[in-house]
Amino acid sequence: MTAKQYITMGCLVVVTCPCSIAGQGSYHYSLTTGETPVLGVPLSVDLEGLEYAGDPKAPVLYMVEGNTRVPVPCQIENGHSARLWFILDRTIEPNKVVAFEIAFEERGRQPDPTTASVGAEAISLRHRGRDILRYVHALQAVPEGVDPLFRRSGFIHPLWSPAGKVLTRIQPPDHYHHYGLWNPWTMTHVEGKEVDFWNLAKGQGTVRFAGVLSTVSGPVYGGFKVRQEHVVTGQGKEKTAIHEVWDVRAFPSQIDRRPVWLIDFTTTLNCALDSPIDLLDYRYGGGLGFRATDAWTQENCSVLTSEGKTREEADGTRARWCDVRGTIGSGEVSGIVFLSHPTNREHPEPMRVWPADVIKDKGYLFFEFCPIRLKGWVLEPGKENVLRYRMIVYDGAMNPGTMEILWKNYAHPPVVAVKR
Repeated sequence: MTAKQYITMGCLVVVTCPCSIAGQGSYHYSLTTGETPVLGVPLSVDLEGLEYAGDPKAPVLYMVEGNTRVPVPCQIENGHSARLWFILDRTIEPNKVVAFEIAFEERGRQPDPTTASVGAEAISLRHRGRDILRYVHALQAVPEGVDPLFRRSGFIHPLWSPAGKVLTRIQPPDHYHHYGLWNPWTMTHVEGKEVDFWNLAKGQGTVRFAGVLSTVSGPVYGGFKVRQEHVVTGQGKEKTAIHEVWDVRAFPSQIDRRPVWLIDFTTTLNCALDSPIDLLDYRYGGGLGFRATDAWTQENCSVLTSEGKTREEADGTRARWCDVRGTIGSGEVSGIVFLSHPTNREHPEPMRVWPADVIKDKGYLFFEFCPIRLKGWVLEPGKENVLRYRMIVYDGAMNPGTMEILWKNYAHPPVVAVKR
């Protein structure tokens, strides 16, 4: 039997021809890890070139241990290319070989799916009865007496930890324009005029939901794609300046024997005009912003970056990942590790991190990967601009060594191309 080798960013993948262990139409491959272990993160197999007609015959994944085949829950994505996604329930240690097989057969019972459901106000992602997040597509009203300019749609809130703690906040009195997880641009030039899509009270611009493109539910992940618009407002006229697509996927998993949510967030930006849009360098804007629950204060929350910076040191520095964590009431710690993808502009990315004294006597937390913090960006007509992030949402302690492995698994995943 011949084999073809592929080197994939720290992992050696050996792909072989079909084997008779499961009959005609099965495919075997083995994955040899490099110096970095592989944790319970999303992995995928390229299905291009494999012939399958879908149900009832569908790709079924097995992990091969000696003469035993262990079923692995998997999920097909049919996009630009067909991929089979899966997450292992164990850590693959460094310099280990794991054998897998793809067969085409009727699928047995699959685990309970992670679901995406579209409601009147929001898209909800849930797993086994537990809430993961809500994407709000309806226009969010403001508290009584607050300027209606602060209304908007197209943001994530709440984001829950696996233990059910709400980690986000919207419309805090100190910053009514803060909306959980969101990413408007701040200092921009649109057709020669300054437009601020972030500070809504200026009345210059806003961001709004523009339509659901798709939702997906399955045994490995649930998610959605939506359209958003950066809209120039004021003087009774509106004009869409930026078309944006959010692709959000939630992968329930376990890291260090604890449940976690792995949430992949991809934003694709297109200039909607005939002339370029200048995104000027500024300490806020774009990327991925997070306003934490008001239960997190200077007394009980902390920040740590991949470069070892703490909350008081991190603002304006660059990082591959950043951990934010805090306690709610007398409960245990919950947190989010924000991972920046190495293909993002300005990676390692600069950040905006509020020091504890920004909101006097409170120490509330705001974090943002801010790709225009140190260098402006021009959105050219006809070009796609993509930013990718992953959030690891957890309860309890997580050590920096694990966070570094999670970033390496995200930045350089062992993806396998299977051929006959």
